[in-house]
Amino acid sequence: MRTILFILQKEFLQIFRNRAMLPILFVMPIIQLLVLSLAATFEVKNTPVSLIDLDGSPTARRLVARFEASGYFTVVHRTYDPAAADEAMQRGDVRMILQIPAGFERDLRRDGAAPVQLILDAQDGATAGVVQAYANRILGDYTRDLQVTFAATPPDPRAHPVLDVVFSHWYNPELNYHYFMVPGILVLLVTMIGTFLSAMNVVREKELGTIEQLNVTPLRKRDFIVGKLLPFWILALVELSAGLVVARLVFHVPMLGNLALVYALTGVYLVGMLGLGLWISTFTETQQQAMFLAWFLMVVFILMSGLFTPIESMPGWAQKLTLLNPIAYFIEIMRRVLLKGAGFADVQPQFWALVAFAVTSVTLAVRQYRKVST
Repeated sequence: MRTILFILQKEFLQIFRNRAMLPILFVMPIIQLLVLSLAATFEVKNTPVSLIDLDGSPTARRLVARFEASGYFTVVHRTYDPAAADEAMQRGDVRMILQIPAGFERDLRRDGAAPVQLILDAQDGATAGVVQAYANRILGDYTRDLQVTFAATPPDPRAHPVLDVVFSHWYNPELNYHYFMVPGILVLLVTMIGTFLSAMNVVREKELGTIEQLNVTPLRKRDFIVGKLLPFWILALVELSAGLVVARLVFHVPMLGNLALVYALTGVYLVGMLGLGLWISTFTETQQQAMFLAWFLMVVFILMSGLFTPIESMPGWAQKLTLLNPIAYFIEIMRRVLLKGAGFADVQPQFWALVAFAVTSVTLAVRQYRKVST
């Protein structure tokens, strides 16, 4: 134990004397959390719209005003010629065409229904789907308001059966995008510390030649590995604490679960990521090699973690691959504990998956390190 304490002292002195390392540890993660949380959003606001209002009635104008008041749509082009609207979309000036036919108000009063045409620029299918959902919601709300306004008597449900669907959004009632993204970005921050810095720190010893000096000392390999990795385990937890403070104070992310559970599960997760970093360091000779290999793995893990794309929307083979992805498990844990107030029993499957990953990565790293160092 005393030996490990000496190594820890040496590692912390080495880290804090490195002026290039300090911003990476304490400034960049906070900047990343702030910037990514604000920038990485699936919300689509101020979609430019070309309006073809062939009716010109007060009812049609109120419908257009409803679109503009939502904040999701901005009418930037008005015309009575559909060909002109098509040209505007082809130039990329607008992303949606809203066409209200002549007789819109008359048909609504007479028949209770009237067609409205929406034409979407679907080059980006995901964005088009989001825009369509916004438009459908606005049209649905407006239709319900018109039924109340135009109906002289309450509608007879037997004559016009209507399903009145009432949505209730649990755990994020305001559909605040930050609540969804910030826990995932916190996972990325601790992952960076656990993998990148631990791998590069050990490889740096190789580049300097000091690892050979350490190998010829009576220092046991177990003490060396623990002493090398423990500082980054501690620093990652400090980063997590800073990130949780920012998440609460800046983004008002609810933290319904037990924070002690969050730290305990993060500790297990970090053991696995530190083991991965050590494993990378065993077969790389330079910091550049370690960085590129770690970056390659991280890109795959992050893109298949469910942070930006739901895992359920991935093809079957990709969903099976995510079963080997520790980041996917930990993001799920963070969201469940922070947003749903989940307890340990609720995240046991993810916890045991992280334990299996930690045991595997540390075992591989220690075995590989022994082969290299002897």
